Amino acid sequence: MRRPSLRTGVRWKISIAIAAVGALIAVALSLVVHNAARVSMLENAREVQLERLTYAQLLYEARGAKKADPRFGAKLNDPTMPQSLREETRRNRRATHVDDSGDVPDVWAAVPVGNGNVLSLHTRFADRSLTIMGDLDRALLIGSVSVVLGGSALGVLIGGQLSRRLRKAATAAGKVAQGNTDVRVRDAVGGVVRDETDELAGAVDALTDALNERIEAERRVTADIAHELRTPVTGLLTAAELLPPGRPTELVRDRAQAMRTLVEDVLEVARLDSASERAELQEIALGEFVSRRVALLDPEVRVRVVHESWVNTDPRRLERILGNLLGNAAKHGSTPVEVTVEGRVVRVRDHGPGFPAALLREGPSRFRTGATDRAGHGHGLGLTIAAGQARVLGARLTFRNAAPEGAAAGDGGAVAVLWLPEHAPTDTGSYPMLQFAEQRSPEAEDGTRAKRGG
Repeated sequence: MRRPSLRTGVRWKISIAIAAVGALIAVALSLVVHNAARVSMLENAREVQLERLTYAQLLYEARGAKKADPRFGAKLNDPTMPQSLREETRRNRRATHVDDSGDVPDVWAAVPVGNGNVLSLHTRFADRSLTIMGDLDRALLIGSVSVVLGGSALGVLIGGQLSRRLRKAATAAGKVAQGNTDVRVRDAVGGVVRDETDELAGAVDALTDALNERIEAERRVTADIAHELRTPVTGLLTAAELLPPGRPTELVRDRAQAMRTLVEDVLEVARLDSASERAELQEIALGEFVSRRVALLDPEVRVRVVHESWVNTDPRRLERILGNLLGNAAKHGSTPVEVTVEGRVVRVRDHGPGFPAALLREGPSRFRTGATDRAGHGHGLGLTIAAGQARVLGARLTFRNAAPEGAAAGDGGAVAVLWLPEHAPTDTGSYPMLQFAEQRSPEAEDGTRAKRGG
């Protein structure tokens, strides 16, 4: 089972990455600045506390230990004095201590004054210092949020620019894939500043040029070979007509005719590949035209006109498409073969095993039929020519199987659907691209009616 994937744009990925990095940097800097400011203020409080204690010690010693009480809030042998200060004064040292366990730090200072007495001073951390720390924390918070928002906005701008370039490249590459070899991905991307997108576009253009050169070389070789074969094959067919009647003569004529048909088909494929073919347009009633042509091609095929429609198309090429589809159904399918005309849509269905998976996945391919027995079953050019002629008409030829995998054999069959365009191709061969909605198409509705017996 295919796992669901979450699709996100490049701009949002870049924006999230920049915002995350900015947030980490802002938090780290805020913590460093906060701790540095707090340590600096506590050290300053220690120094101030020690200076006050020094003045208190001087007054205490000047007035005499027995005649004076400590000043400036100092106490003699304070029982609440921290143990760390007691140990330092026992070593005859001045010391300070900060108790940071509460909401407001307590600042202590102690000094020995003789006879084992200790003079100490205890005050709370200044309110003004707490106010300064609070203001600093708010400023750091506002700055961090600003950095994150600014980084996100910058990420959206940078990512949006990159995303637009990539989308332009993807759109141009899609046009190339549809056969518009004149489209250059590098030109579609544009821009003054070069980056990796331009390298990707250049690589796609180079790949397109190499493929076009190879396809053109193969087309020329195929056309040249078929053209060179036409004269000797025609001579062979003429010579076969002069042979005396008999079974060997019939076999020679049959094989010579098959070779001539193959050569003509190869030449037609080469002309279609060169994109030089142009449609000769006429206004025709599609249902009437298909009914008459199918009756001439194969009288046993049933034709059903659901809805008549007038179309501007090339009758000769349309007849060629119908003939190839019916020939393919006769060779690889089973009777009955049905042709349905509904508006501008023509369907050809047989009741055989259906199209092979490779054809449904990749489309028709020359010299590949998908049959297990290739002898006498064609060369895979019929559907290739039909698809090429459909492109000249500005139409779309699709292939599907009537029944899903695992269905009963009697419910199967191959279905070829020709979608004629609303607007005919122009004299230059260009035509509006057909757009098919994801909604219920006429093909799906026809399949629903077939299941209901209609």
